[in-house]
Amino acid sequence: MSVDKIIQSIRNNKQNHLVDFRLKSGTEDFTNALFHILFDSKISVRENIDDLADSFREISQMLKEQEGLSYELIWKKFMVSLPDLLQQLNQDAKCIYLHDPAARSVEEVILAYPGFFAIAVYRLSHEFHLCQMPLIPRMMSEYAHRLTGIDIHPGASIGSPFFIDHGTGVVIGESAIIKNKVKIYQGVTLGALQVSKNMKDQKRHPTVEDDVTIYAGATILGGETVIGKNCTIGGNVWLTNSVPENSIVYQRTDTKLKSKTNDENKKNS
Repeated sequence: MSVDKIIQSIRNNKQNHLVDFRLKSGTEDFTNALFHILFDSKISVRENIDDLADSFREISQMLKEQEGLSYELIWKKFMVSLPDLLQQLNQDAKCIYLHDPAARSVEEVILAYPGFFAIAVYRLSHEFHLCQMPLIPRMMSEYAHRLTGIDIHPGASIGSPFFIDHGTGVVIGESAIIKNKVKIYQGVTLGALQVSKNMKDQKRHPTVEDDVTIYAGATILGGETVIGKNCTIGGNVWLTNSVPENSIVYQRTDTKLKSKTNDENKKNS
C-alpha cells in the first residue's frame, strides 16, 4: 500500500470520531486554575474570576451544540454554588487534618494530600454533572484520577465532611451514595456487581451511611448494598450484602508459626 493510500485510510478512520484534544487540555487547565483560585491565598478571586469564565466559555464552545443546553446558564448556576462548595471543601480539609496524625496543618492537607485534591475536583465536577453538561465533568474527574490514582465518578453523591486517607486505588462508582462523616482508605472500591450497558440508568453502586470507616482494600459492590450508620469495614473485606448499623465487619485470618526442622536446629546450634 502506498503512503498516499495509508494517509487517506487514516484520514477516513479519523473522521469516525469527533475528537478534539484541545478540549481535554483546556479542561485540565480550567480545573487547575479553578482549584488555585479557591485555595491559593496569593491569587485574587476578583482579578481572576473573569479569566476563569472565559476559559469555561472556550472549552464549552468546543463541545457540539446540545439542544436546550445553555453554557452561560450553567456557569451562572456554578458560580452561585461556589460559596457552598468551598465551605464543604474547607470542612473536608479540616476533617482530614483532625483525623490524620501525620497532618501538621490544614495548609499541608490542601497542598500535599491527594485525597483532598480528588475530593475537591469531585465536588466541582459534580456541579457540572448535575447540569447534565457533557464530557467536561468526566474529564475533570479523570484529570484528578491521573494525578492522584483516585477515581471518583462525578455522578456519585458524597456528603460532608469526607476523608480519603492515602487514596491510591480508590474507586467510587457513578451511582454510589456516601453520606456524612465517612472515612475510607487506599484501595477501597465502591463498585457494581455486574457491568451491563442496559443498567446505565439504574443504581449500580452501594450506599454508605453516616460515620462509616472503610479500611484499605475493602470491596463493596451492588446498588442494593447499604452500609449502615457507624459501621467499621475492615481491610480486604468483600461485601455484596447490606450491613446493619453499628456493625464491625472483618476478614478472619489464621496465623501459623512454622517451626524449624531438626536439621536446621542442629545447623544453628
